[in-house]
Amino acid sequence: MSSSAHAEGSEHPKKARRPWRRTKIAVGIVVAIAAVVAIIGSLTPWPSAMLIRAVFTKGGDETAAEMEKHVPDTELTEQLDVAYGDAGADTTMDVFAPASATGPLPTVVWIHGGAWISGAKENVDPYLRILAAEGYTTIAVNYTIGPEGVYPLAVHQLNDALAYIDAHAEELGVDPNQIVLAGDSAGAQLASQMATLITSTDYAEIMDIAPAITADQLVATVLNCGVYDLAALARLDGIAGWGFKSAMWAYSGTKTWAEDSTGATMSTVDWITKDFPTTYISGGNGDGLTWLQSIPMAQRLDELGVDVTTQFWPAPHEPQLPHEYQFHLDLPDAQTALQQTIEFLNAHTTR
Repeated sequence: MSSSAHAEGSEHPKKARRPWRRTKIAVGIVVAIAAVVAIIGSLTPWPSAMLIRAVFTKGGDETAAEMEKHVPDTELTEQLDVAYGDAGADTTMDVFAPASATGPLPTVVWIHGGAWISGAKENVDPYLRILAAEGYTTIAVNYTIGPEGVYPLAVHQLNDALAYIDAHAEELGVDPNQIVLAGDSAGAQLASQMATLITSTDYAEIMDIAPAITADQLVATVLNCGVYDLAALARLDGIAGWGFKSAMWAYSGTKTWAEDSTGATMSTVDWITKDFPTTYISGGNGDGLTWLQSIPMAQRLDELGVDVTTQFWPAPHEPQLPHEYQFHLDLPDAQTALQQTIEFLNAHTTR
């Protein structure tokens, strides 16, 4: 009996320890994987960029589906995947215009957002169909995102897109003397950068880019939820700071983007002049970038004497309007912003 009891007693502790040993092994594997990811992440922006891209892609698809419900039944002509360059899908554009058009129309060229490392023209196509139904030619432009392409590749590509639009204006239904540059989030930064390039010879020389169109052709800009001050962006901490810093590393190809020419030349708030075109600028009150970026940009434009139309909400406004709120057309405030945008376009173009 004692021998049997001893045998049985010796088996129970072993059985009790086995699950814990398996748990320790699993934890060890997780820690090891995390360590490897951390090491890789310190050497390359790719892991972080791909994670951010996955989140942004899901959100972009859902937002596009939300907008699709609000596209009117107006018959449009569509030219999809028009190649303006030789980099495949990266250098293509989608063009929309009312089917009833009998000649060229004022044209909104829209640059999509996505933290410079995600997004595609299809994300903004529904919004541009809505604007096209109001009597405009609208063009959604692709460009190479990071880390596949690094700054200033996208700026050169967008300049090439404008050159193509100008050269093929008739077949695209574009009035080349009434171009509006527009964008959302990172696309608003790029739109402001292109507008600065076009309206400031000093900035064009610093960038070493000859603008594809003239300041006389650019009649307005529409800037939603954008970034215009990279130094302010670099001071962010927490999850938002990590995300933006990771995105900028991927887009610029360097960790030192905040201290070198990348951050300096992307900070359009420091380069805009009194010749910057009349501008509509907006951001949601629940979006930190509104307070850090959009409002200071609007104030700087106003200081320079640029005609500025703003759509901002008081800080306590409910609901709190998030980043890219203007695309969430189920919200009454997004509908307000849409109508303000249409009124702005109507006021600064002629048909």
